[in-house]
Amino acid sequence: MSKTTCTRQLVCLAVLAFVSPALFAATETNTTDLLNKHLAALGAPEVRNAKSRVVEGAATYKILVGGSGQVQGKSVFASEGEKLRMLLKVNLDQYHGEQFIYSGKKTDVAGTYTDKTWSEFGDFLRSQDAPLREGLLGGALNTTWPLLNLEAHKANVSYEGLKNMDGRQLYAMRYKPKKGTDLSIMLYFDPETFRHVMTVYTVSRAAGLGSVTYETAGGPSFSTGAAETQSARRNEAHYRIEERFSEFQTVDGVTLPAHYDLRFSEELSNGFSKAIDWDIKATRVLNNIGLDPKNFETH
Repeated sequence: MSKTTCTRQLVCLAVLAFVSPALFAATETNTTDLLNKHLAALGAPEVRNAKSRVVEGAATYKILVGGSGQVQGKSVFASEGEKLRMLLKVNLDQYHGEQFIYSGKKTDVAGTYTDKTWSEFGDFLRSQDAPLREGLLGGALNTTWPLLNLEAHKANVSYEGLKNMDGRQLYAMRYKPKKGTDLSIMLYFDPETFRHVMTVYTVSRAAGLGSVTYETAGGPSFSTGAAETQSARRNEAHYRIEERFSEFQTVDGVTLPAHYDLRFSEELSNGFSKAIDWDIKATRVLNNIGLDPKNFETH
């Protein structure tokens, strides 16, 4: 072997030694591998599949766009099987927070302004309820997390490689519910721990003359004709929900995030924009406790 060839091989080995293991894993990971490793990261089957869970926390509500200010509140997530109730509470004169319920068959979003009307976020989830009915909202904090029993949900999931999100390299998985939705739903996982760290839901709507065009991220547009489509694109409205999960802790053998950040933003065709943020720190997690069925009643 020549000295030049030997030198080149040593250089190659040195380079490989400094390449992140996550980059190697990205070429080998497929949908099944990612799902299995994510479940293992949650904990053993007997602990991750809790019958019920209550997560109590301190919450900070912030208006980021379309106003300003922040206020302290509290959060309570109660879940049992496929049933879910999420309460985000603040004490303001006109606005009292959010309350989302899924009974296992029906979704319900409470009107939490004093006059019983809905916030922009609540109103959006009323029309786009896939995050609730699929058990996605809140991630693995709730027993409704669909990756725990994907077969029952009959959703389609597909691995989409390593993506750069906020300067981090994360595994991306697209989630498509069996029941159609306009939302593009992307789940993101840490490539070293396989913990679920982010979900992003996006949709763009464009109102044309006498028609509505739905344009989902990564998907086609649907309209009644080219003229209507061109008109609609001049009047698009954009909606986005982001969930971020961090500060993982192990409770009763299951590893869950202690920090949950929920953000909603909308940019309407009339120029109005609104962005709000719920920053939640879990203070107590209770697994396998009895829950009153009234928690999950819808109206």
